[in-house]
Amino acid sequence: MTRLSVAIRPPAAVVATLAALPRPPQPRVTWSAPEQWLVKLRPLGHVPADLVAPLTDALTAELADVPPARCALGPATERLAGQWLGAPVAGLDDLGAVVFDATVGLVPVTHPQPFRADVVLARGRVPAALAGAPIAAEWVADRALLVADRSAPGRVRLDDWRSSCCGAEPGFPGTAPRTGCSSVPSAAWTGNSG
Repeated sequence: MTRLSVAIRPPAAVVATLAALPRPPQPRVTWSAPEQWLVKLRPLGHVPADLVAPLTDALTAELADVPPARCALGPATERLAGQWLGAPVAGLDDLGAVVFDATVGLVPVTHPQPFRADVVLARGRVPAALAGAPIAAEWVADRALLVADRSAPGRVRLDDWRSSCCGAEPGFPGTAPRTGCSSVPSAAWTGNSG
């Protein structure tokens, strides 16, 4: 069993924008590392290894006919339930719905929650004063990743196991070259929870 999510990773320019935000030391607040800056389309929880291939197949099939999503970060950071500081991301509702539909038959919903797209910047007892920092960036998301969270206390480890591409039209403005989109396992995939 490994904790998995279907997510997208912001490109380097957006990561640089996020990194430029102030990160003042705060008691009981843990700032996320850049490798944690992803946008979860659907957290899947702990998933048995034998479901990884069917999940990948389902995502690949469903995303093949979906256009890339235009993402907009901002306009300001937000405090979420007093426990997180996030940068909202607009433009992913349709992609999130497709991912949900593609995966719900394999990984049922145990705790229904409304879809919300954010990059989580901090966790803990986030004071209200940390929210409201202006931030803005745009990009085109043309793939969804199956991400394994193998983190431990004091050690962040998020492995991008599989990548499924959206059905981009040739020359779609802002779309990155379509590499790494096969359903072939990445080097990080070992078939166990390692």
